[in-house]
Amino acid sequence: QVQLVESGGGLVQPGGSVKLSCAASGSDLDSYMFAWFRQAPGKEREGIAHIGSRNVGTYYPDIAKGRFFITRDNAKATVYLQIDNLKPEDTAVYFCAVDLSQTKECLLTDSYDYWGQGTQVTVSS
Repeated sequence: QVQLVESGGGLVQPGGSVKLSCAASGSDLDSYMFAWFRQAPGKEREGIAHIGSRNVGTYYPDIAKGRFFITRDNAKATVYLQIDNLKPEDTAVYFCAVDLSQTKECLLTDSYDYWGQGTQVTVSS
């Protein structure tokens, strides 16, 4: 089992940047895939970024390329999401998720076994 706790959200100016953190606890964390999703009120959860075990690779959907960056620090058992050039439409609750199997599709909601509680990012002037 893995527990995830997100932090770092808040009110951010358009065009600014934010770096979210996902602190993980459990065993064999280095072997797992992690991802970030976001969800605005009343809307579907949307995949933003995925990172493989031991930081060997990343994946971003087209909508996230160029502004969203996922990294991980295995020594600290933490996954990060850097968002640059924030836009109002980025306003959402951002969730961290982990895939224990390593065989499921990236950024498919049902592929992930555990989720954090989320951290709110509000982009507004």
